[in-house]
Amino acid sequence: MRLYIAEKPSLARAIAEGLGGQHKKNGCIECANGNVVTWCFGHILEQLGPDEYDEKYAHWHLEDLPIIPEHWKLKVKKDARDQYKIIKDLISKCDEVVNAGDPDREGQLLVDEVLQYVGNKKPVKRILLNALDDKSVKEALQNLRPNEDFIGMRNAALGRSRADWLVGMNLSRLYTVKARDAGYDGVLSVGRVQTPTMALVVRRENEITHFKPTTHYVAQVLFHHANGNIQASWKMPKDMDGLDEEGRLLDASIAEGLIARIQSAPAKIEKIEQQKKQEGQHLPYSLSALQIEAGRRHGYTPQQVLDTMQKLYEQKFTTYPRSDCDYLPTNQLSDAPAILKNLAGIQKDGFSALVAKADTSIRSRAWNDKKISAHHAIIPTTVNPNFNSLNEIEQNLYYMVAQAYLAQFFPIHTYQATRITIESDGEHFIANGKAILVNGWKDIYAKNKAEDDEKEGSAILPDCQEGDSVTFAGSKILEKETKPPKRFNPSTLLKAMKEIYKYVKDPSLKAELKECSGIGTEATRAGIIDGLQKRGFLAIDKKNLVPTDKACMAIKFLPETITYPDTTAVWEEELEEVLNGSLSLDDFQQKQEAKIRDFLKAAESIHIAPAKNAVLCPNCHKPMKRRKGKNGFFWGCTGYPECKTTFPDKNGKPDLKAHKSARTGKTATCPKCGKNLIQIKGSKGLFWACEDRDTCGATFNDEHGKPSIHLCPTCKKGYLSRYESRKKKGAFFWACSDRNCKTFLQDDNGKPGEPFPPRS
Repeated sequence: MRLYIAEKPSLARAIAEGLGGQHKKNGCIECANGNVVTWCFGHILEQLGPDEYDEKYAHWHLEDLPIIPEHWKLKVKKDARDQYKIIKDLISKCDEVVNAGDPDREGQLLVDEVLQYVGNKKPVKRILLNALDDKSVKEALQNLRPNEDFIGMRNAALGRSRADWLVGMNLSRLYTVKARDAGYDGVLSVGRVQTPTMALVVRRENEITHFKPTTHYVAQVLFHHANGNIQASWKMPKDMDGLDEEGRLLDASIAEGLIARIQSAPAKIEKIEQQKKQEGQHLPYSLSALQIEAGRRHGYTPQQVLDTMQKLYEQKFTTYPRSDCDYLPTNQLSDAPAILKNLAGIQKDGFSALVAKADTSIRSRAWNDKKISAHHAIIPTTVNPNFNSLNEIEQNLYYMVAQAYLAQFFPIHTYQATRITIESDGEHFIANGKAILVNGWKDIYAKNKAEDDEKEGSAILPDCQEGDSVTFAGSKILEKETKPPKRFNPSTLLKAMKEIYKYVKDPSLKAELKECSGIGTEATRAGIIDGLQKRGFLAIDKKNLVPTDKACMAIKFLPETITYPDTTAVWEEELEEVLNGSLSLDDFQQKQEAKIRDFLKAAESIHIAPAKNAVLCPNCHKPMKRRKGKNGFFWGCTGYPECKTTFPDKNGKPDLKAHKSARTGKTATCPKCGKNLIQIKGSKGLFWACEDRDTCGATFNDEHGKPSIHLCPTCKKGYLSRYESRKKKGAFFWACSDRNCKTFLQDDNGKPGEPFPPRS
């Protein structure tokens, strides 16, 4: 029996259809030739929490950090226990297993970890499915590969999972405890990817807040040539007066003086540069590229795009959505006629007429086997979706995928770029022109306003020759003002995560990380952005992302090594090395563990200023914190155990008036244990208590600002304390602190006197 373990039920159904002879049973599908297909629900195993390794981690204490499992352990998720039992039983009965996880590192891991968890010793194959249509499934079933070929992919996913655990469990505890001690509420979640992503938004907001606009000027001159007019811009000498560091002209009078000088001066065409240029076909989409473009074109969030593309994939209309690849394998070329036939049915913007012009003999740059790994770019399948039956977002995204696919069968866009330099009175003016030679694939996007190709400086220039005379025909001085950087929206933030090399602090890393895939993965970036909003770090304001006070507070005291993407980007690069086998999983983990220890050591000197709304302890001036005790909520000093000041809770705030144990600051030596006695102002006056209240617990009356220390004359162990009689107000007596000693003495002007006379 051959057992296929799919990542999810939809994938399992597609495989079963490809195998034929389906007979559905509980948690699996029996197929022809003894094949059985079962499924997971994504990860059906999860990592243990710190307190499951050791109960002491149930309470968050800095002295317990770092938490680094000696042996990493998994457990079955509660909602997956029944399915796990089915899978385990099928593995015990089969002869061979096929890993049918999605064709990415997480898909590889989630099946491999189940096989390892049950102790599988059976041979394992791997099937890679980039599409769920019948043709693709049957081809994949004929091309099973040894599962060992994908050990690097599994290890990369495992390394990512453990690195995220180490950062999340250790640094979240570290900074949450420190933040709480400063009077901040809630859990401060720190993540390997989420924190530098959040920091991008915070820093962008700071740039906007502190931005100071600069007014500058651009001089444009219209020159007349016998064959037409030429609009040119003044090329200012770099060393001239009036320019700022960015080469912008800040003094309008300089531009006015230029115009006055050249109005009657002779001018000529000094130089003409022409170059034939080509623009290759729009590549098919990876998930990130589609999310970014769909956000720009339609305003969809990355999560909306991912969820919709997952639906289209499960309906067999498009290929695997979580792809990080923009290229296609050449063996997919044979499907082009069938796919284009389906696309011809799309009645939108004259698309069907464009499909009729497709030339399947054209080989665009997208067809490149060397660029293909486990998956390829997102394209339509050979299954006809019946375009009109799709909902609006499905139509728009399918149409974008279809446009990009169709572009591969149109000619390269070709144009001639012209640059004319005009000289007048020793000054130079530049005009740029563009003449389309072959519009090619851009015909597909002609009616899409978002794809408008008209850009500044792309005018059609008149025919002219070097040395031709031109005359001044007009001018204008444009007043411009620098703009603040734009806020991130979910799509542009995702783009920043993908192009993280642009945001690293260390310039030397930019070139090194340019080829890196960024931070996060195609499958996780949308979820990370969504999670930052759910955790209260980011909010949406007019479709833009803005940081909350919680996020701004976190970035103020979190170290730069955590908030800048440098470290995380390097880790992502190392995960790529794990994937291709150039770095072992053990070596990667040792690096992460060392980094966690470095983070913890660096945090020892971090001081977090008290929160603005924090209630400060009247004795030590540290923030008070609302806690829950046996009798309900109360407020305790975060300086505990050094300071034991408490307040009752009143409507969620400390009841300062009901305070019963304010320290005065005076101390003495406890005669019982040798530790500090602390003078306390209670509801009935001053008294003294040992700081070690759990072990010693000694208390003494106050006598003229000092502890009243009187050894019991009977037991010679306990100490006498003065009490007021409950029955007779104003009557006092002395009693031994040792409960086994029954000594009671009369009060003699505030001091212990004679024993009470025996009762008659």
